[in-house]
Amino acid sequence: MILYSSDITPRLRWIICFFNDQLFEATAGASIRITSDKAEFEMDPGPRINYSRDLVPNVFNIRPTGLLLETGIKPQSVTCFECEGRKAFFPTEGDLPFDIFAAAFYLLSRYEEYLPHEKDSYGRFAHTGSLAWREGFLDIPLVNYWLQHLRVALNRKYPDLIFRYTAFKFIPTYDIDSAWSFLHKGWRRNLAAAAKSVAKGQWRQFWNRIAVLRGRLPDPFDAYEWLDSLHLYCRLRPYYFFLVASRCVGVDRNISLSSPAFQRLIQYHATGSRLGIHPSWRSGDDGRLLREEIEWLEVMAGQSITRSRQHYIRLALPETYRCLLQFGIRQDFSMGYGSINGFRASVASSYYWYDLVKEETTALRIFPFCFMDANSYYEQRYTAPRAMTELMHYYRQVRAVNGLMVTIWHNSFLGSEAAFAGWREVYEVFLKEEVFWYGNF
Repeated sequence: MILYSSDITPRLRWIICFFNDQLFEATAGASIRITSDKAEFEMDPGPRINYSRDLVPNVFNIRPTGLLLETGIKPQSVTCFECEGRKAFFPTEGDLPFDIFAAAFYLLSRYEEYLPHEKDSYGRFAHTGSLAWREGFLDIPLVNYWLQHLRVALNRKYPDLIFRYTAFKFIPTYDIDSAWSFLHKGWRRNLAAAAKSVAKGQWRQFWNRIAVLRGRLPDPFDAYEWLDSLHLYCRLRPYYFFLVASRCVGVDRNISLSSPAFQRLIQYHATGSRLGIHPSWRSGDDGRLLREEIEWLEVMAGQSITRSRQHYIRLALPETYRCLLQFGIRQDFSMGYGSINGFRASVASSYYWYDLVKEETTALRIFPFCFMDANSYYEQRYTAPRAMTELMHYYRQVRAVNGLMVTIWHNSFLGSEAAFAGWREVYEVFLKEEVFWYGNF
C-alpha cells in the first residue's frame, strides 16, 4: 500500500511505522509505503492512501489537519466529537471524518505533556489535565479502537487487503519497593519501627514483627514462592522491577544493598524471570545515581539491565526517557499514571518513543500499563472486590482490541499483610480464571 504526502516529515514517518506495526505482518511484505512523488502514487496499481490537501477520486482519502507537517511544540485546538461510538478529534474530510494519523500521534507522543500543564502533589503530570480524563476516554484504549475502525474503512475501499491478526497478550509485572516488611532490615530499622508501633499503640503489628523476626511467622511481604507457583500454573514469565536505592530516604525505602538475602533474591529472580531497574526517586534528579543503580543491579543479576519502570511513576518528558536511553535502557514500563488507573497514552500496544523536542524516533520501546494495585487501593480507595471489577473492565477492553495488557502488582499486596486482605485472592482468580483459561498468546 502506498501513501502520498506532499511533505514527508519525521512525525509522519514515525506514526506510519506505528500503523504498519499494528496493521500488517512484516514477513508478509505488506505495509504502508510513503512517497512524495505524485506521479509514482498515481501509477501504483495497489491500494492507495492520499494524505494531502487535495482529495483524489478512487483512492482512500485522509485530508491532513497539519500536526504531522509541523515542527515545534505549540498549543493545539482539540475538540472531541463522536465517531462510530468513540471519541475522535482533528475533524477533516475524506474517507474518515478525522485525521486519524495526527490524532494518534497527539496521544501516543504525549504531546500535551510537553505543553505547560498542571502538576500533582508529587510534581508529576496530573491526569486531571489530560484530554483523555476531560473527555472521558481514559479507561479505554482509544487508539486501538481507531485502528479497528481504519481496518474496516480500508477493507470497504480495498476488499482484497489483508491485515495482520493481532492476539491478546498479558504481561505480569511486579515492583519490589520493599522486599520484606520486617526481615533483613537490620536491628536499627526494626528497633525504630517497633518503638513507633508501641508509641502508636499498634500492638498487633509489634507482636507480629517479633514473631516474624523469631521465625514463627512468615514475613507479610514474602509472596515470592506463591508467585512462582502461580506463574508456573498459568504458564507466565513475569517481569520484576527492583528498587535498589543506595540510601533509605523518603519513598526510597527498600532493603540495604549490602544485605546477602536481598542479593540472593535478585539472583534467584534473574534465573527464571525478566529483570528491570526500578529507579529510585532520588535518581530522577541525578543521572549518575541512576547509572550506579543500574550497574549494581547488573552485577547482582549477572546480566545486562535494559528494562525499567519509574518508582512512583516519576516520569517527565522528555528528560526521563532521554536519561534512560543514555544508560542503556531499551524497554520502559512507566507509561501510565501513579494517581489513577487507565490508558495514559490511550493505547494497549507497545511502541517506540518519539522525542518530540528533537523530532526523532528513538530506540526506547514503551510498554504501557493500565492497572496498578496501589492506584486502586491508595488513590481510588477501592476494596478488593471493587478492584476486581476494575481489573476485569481493563481486561475486557484490551481483549476487545486484541491488545497488550500490562498490570503492576507489589509483593506487599500479595503476601499476608492484614491491610491487604483479599487482594491476593483477587489476583489469583484473575490469572487462573481469565488469563490462563482464555489463553495468553
